[in-house]
Amino acid sequence: MNMKSIQKLLSNSYICHIIGIFFVISILNLLFPYRPETILNSIWITTGCYLISAIVLPKISAYLLVERKYYILPVVVTVFVVAMSLVFFTRVDYSRSALIYGGIISFFWFYITSLIRQESQRLVLFAIPNFDIKSLNQKGRVRVIELKQPYNIIDIKGGLVVDLHRNLPPESEKFIADCSLANISVFHSESIKEMLEGKVQTQHLSENAIGTLLPNPIYMTFKRFWESLIIIASFPITLPIMAVTAILIKLETSGSAMFIQERVGQGGKVFRIYKFRSMTVKQVGAEDKFATQEQARVTKVGKVIRKVRIDELPQFFNVLKGEMSLIGPRPEQESFVKQFEQEIPFYGYRHMVKPGITGWAQVVQGYADDTESTTEKLAYDLYYIKNLSFWLDINIVFKTIRTMITGFGAK
Repeated sequence: MNMKSIQKLLSNSYICHIIGIFFVISILNLLFPYRPETILNSIWITTGCYLISAIVLPKISAYLLVERKYYILPVVVTVFVVAMSLVFFTRVDYSRSALIYGGIISFFWFYITSLIRQESQRLVLFAIPNFDIKSLNQKGRVRVIELKQPYNIIDIKGGLVVDLHRNLPPESEKFIADCSLANISVFHSESIKEMLEGKVQTQHLSENAIGTLLPNPIYMTFKRFWESLIIIASFPITLPIMAVTAILIKLETSGSAMFIQERVGQGGKVFRIYKFRSMTVKQVGAEDKFATQEQARVTKVGKVIRKVRIDELPQFFNVLKGEMSLIGPRPEQESFVKQFEQEIPFYGYRHMVKPGITGWAQVVQGYADDTESTTEKLAYDLYYIKNLSFWLDINIVFKTIRTMITGFGAK
């Protein structure tokens, strides 16, 4: 069987994962020829973890049209760690070594097949050339093929993309309608660009489009529940870290270990945000400034806790009080909000949801410290609000872990 045949075979997700489960179980059987109950339980748990990983991966990587291989390791590790935690608390007999090997083999299969299936997983679209096709093809995660006149519906093997905001000749409009009637997906070119870049194209935003930014109220209730649960479950680890951090801050400089400041939250309501103080005490009446303009005031302890985001841990209590979320647009000071509302169209719409400790703009763009970068940040914030879902939140969780390790966007 040649490589093209293998690629065609594995391009079918069901076949790929049936072979994958067989592969993982076969390797485990070779590694553990004697199979007591602990090994058998571990094989079943590994199979369940494999299936969960296979379901989660495409859902998370749906955002930004990202290549799936970048999420394989964090997803597989998270699923297996959660599974090991659950079986530990339920006292199910299992083999730790068998589960670890199962996780490694699963990762190996997912990664190798993602490389083999990379071309088949790329989104293929055919375009009516009334926009810049090259701007989409440059991203590498989508392949856009220009249609030549006369247009023929038989040529459309995937979806159709066109700039729907531009005037089209009657024959093109009829062709688009025929594609829709033939159940061929028709995409607006700016929507594809939005998914590729992970931000709303604010220059094309109108008052009529604001309805698409309303988050699902059912998910928002569920979001409050699971975020609070995670925070409470993490207290055995985070509370000692907070205590040590407070002591170190007090030992280095005089003043309170906490920094409390008014920020603008959901619906424009002002609340008091909690942070560990990472700078020397600000003089009374001093002008509000961006963090990049205050670098000289950052303490030695402050540099460390900012880099790994420990300074944000007290905001867990803001989340439990219902003033913030774990994930959402970062809250700004009221003076900056008033300034940006005058300078940036639609800026106030980022307050449609609760502000977050981390967010899409923070993990994709980084820190914003002027009107231009804040305008860009708004585009990412509106993308988050428009696509707000559990899977996008999980995507941000993984990116936040990367941010904490690399220090990306820390100021």
